Amino acid sequence: MRNEQRSELLAVAALLVALALLAAGPVVADDTSAAVTVAADAQGAAAPEEKPKPRFDIYGAAMLDMGYQSGQNDPNWYDVVRPTKLPSFEDEYGKDGRFFSGVRQSRLGFKAWVPTSLGELKTIFEFELFGTGVDAGQTTFRLRHAWGELGQIGAGQTWSPFMDPDVFPNSLEYWGPNGMVFFRNVQLRWTPWQQGDSNFMIALERPGASGDQGIYSGRIELQNIQARFPLPDISAHYRMASGWGHVQVAGIVREIKWDDMNADQYDLSGSTIGWGVNLSSNIKLDKDTLRLSVVYGEGIENYMNDAPVDIGIKNNFSSATQPVVGTALPVLGLVAFYDRTWSDRWSSTIGYSRVDITNSDGQAPDAFKMGQYALVNLLYYPTKGVMMGGELQWGNRQNFSDGWSVDDLRIQFSFKYNFSHSWGGNS
Repeated sequence: MRNEQRSELLAVAALLVALALLAAGPVVADDTSAAVTVAADAQGAAAPEEKPKPRFDIYGAAMLDMGYQSGQNDPNWYDVVRPTKLPSFEDEYGKDGRFFSGVRQSRLGFKAWVPTSLGELKTIFEFELFGTGVDAGQTTFRLRHAWGELGQIGAGQTWSPFMDPDVFPNSLEYWGPNGMVFFRNVQLRWTPWQQGDSNFMIALERPGASGDQGIYSGRIELQNIQARFPLPDISAHYRMASGWGHVQVAGIVREIKWDDMNADQYDLSGSTIGWGVNLSSNIKLDKDTLRLSVVYGEGIENYMNDAPVDIGIKNNFSSATQPVVGTALPVLGLVAFYDRTWSDRWSSTIGYSRVDITNSDGQAPDAFKMGQYALVNLLYYPTKGVMMGGELQWGNRQNFSDGWSVDDLRIQFSFKYNFSHSWGGNS
């Protein structure tokens, strides 16, 4: 790794830690760990303090999605709008027009709050039926959260601090706005300051990234290039919340390396620093909510909700031993959604999102360049725990340099039945 890159990484990491120490100040416990104040009676005697009791919640939902797709996409993603999964050339996935249905949004979760001598221990275990990775396209168990938290320290898998989950709109479509940061990651997290919904947190996250060999894909010189992540990703956010909503600013820095394992005349090893800044907000308008975010960075695509590879290939013909190099791809993401509450039984959401990639000159002409996403819906709540509604969805993909652009228009109807039950606690 080049000295200047390592210096940059260490400087950013030191800055994040310094911000954590600055934000910490006096430790303010959250409501669950605050001391209980009791009133004295007329004679000045204090009422006995009720000891906190363990509490256990089970919750979830059964959900059906049905709809019609006017276009086509990767069949493993048949029931969601992901611009990166739209065809990169005509009829890549067959002919247009498909009916889809599924129950993959159904989920089940458990939460527990247990008093200890060090404060309240909070845990969550939650999964759903939406297969990804090697299970893409299947209706199968997928872990969402496996998280524990005691005092200022949390560990396990949950939302990345780089993400603001409150940006996600009240939509029927499962995958959500492509331009938002959306990543549940394995992490060790420290929250030195919290007051109500305002907080500062910093985390060491599991690293990972992907690369694109572009127009040189298949070349034997690139066959044994292996990615390596010597350090965890470092992420942090500061969130200020009040009655009008909240604003959050988040950052991330990461080191990405790749090693050339071939024994030939080339040395294609390299490294880069990935980084990103995410500014997000919810603005409360009576019963309505405006959800906004803008994110920009380089080499952070795997933290985005729907973006391609983190590293692209770049021509470097001036070097005899390193004619191509890897480069972190810049990405810009935008989200703007409005959740409207018409009454106790009716609501709507409308909004738009997009992702823009600055491609490298070694990427193929059909590489992903830009994706757009939009929807509008009308939802009905006939009774507590039941939701049904319809939604019009649109996605668009544009390629790097071959002029290809494709649209996908869908209509979806969904039926959702929630359940929950709680045991224990002091109520």
